[in-house]
Amino acid sequence: MHIENADLNLLKALDVLLEERHVSRAAARFHLSQSAMSRTLSRLRETFGDELLVRTTRGYELTPRARAIQQELEFILPRLRALVRGGEFDPATSADSIRVNCTDYAVTVLGGRLFGRIFEQAPRLSLTVEPLSPRTYDEIEHGRVDLALSPVQPPSGLHWQPLFQEDYVCAVAFDHPITASRLTLDQLAEYPRVSVVVLPQQVMVIDRRLAELGVTQRSGLRVPYFEAAFTALPGTLLIALVPRRLVEARRNDSSVRLIEAPAEIAAPFPYGMVWHPRLNSDPAHVWVRERVAEVAADLRP
Repeated sequence: MHIENADLNLLKALDVLLEERHVSRAAARFHLSQSAMSRTLSRLRETFGDELLVRTTRGYELTPRARAIQQELEFILPRLRALVRGGEFDPATSADSIRVNCTDYAVTVLGGRLFGRIFEQAPRLSLTVEPLSPRTYDEIEHGRVDLALSPVQPPSGLHWQPLFQEDYVCAVAFDHPITASRLTLDQLAEYPRVSVVVLPQQVMVIDRRLAELGVTQRSGLRVPYFEAAFTALPGTLLIALVPRRLVEARRNDSSVRLIEAPAEIAAPFPYGMVWHPRLNSDPAHVWVRERVAEVAADLRP
């Protein structure tokens, strides 16, 4: 194959096909019909002289050539976009796609102001928000996720920018028998807790602190979202240890009230954003990161 005979516009479609390993899902993400994406796959197979995707009993699998191409595309596509665009970026006309991983906490605390600011200035930009997962940092490494918002600092090799400080408070049902303005560790251990387990198989920040202090709580409830923790509180003796700003966002909810956490676990922790160095100078990515930082800076201490 000679580059003169190749249609470089197909590379983005190829990237999506190799990531999804499914023609229909790739078509939906690329805003094409399934038949159009099938024709695109045929052209790609002809261009690269390889099947790329092979149907098996478990679905489509990548050929060895496709795996090698996928690794190269992780670096080539951002560079091609920057090369074509140069150093210029106009949010009013940008049709870039940015994929973000975060929890419902980040959407609640930052989302409203962030999304409003982004789409007011960049109405054609495509922003996909997906849940934070144990695979998030690997997905950033492989170029499938552009940005993560998390209190968990990433492994070396990824960039981390602190956005603000957060701390934990206790949320309980409005009629919970505890009336003190601040819990003690003994009181915390006396009642069952609703634990928010965002990353299965990994220890959450607050659970690590409690373990270090030797605090063992009664069995309670484990949920995957902070919003689910609040929903579980009314009518129970459960205690939820949640970030303060999340409780403040629900200050009009009369079914739940706030109690200060024990002083031993009330120390603040940083919340930040994570990205891969390959996107350091990508104009669209820089612009989105700047908007995130602006909204975070506007948060009250």
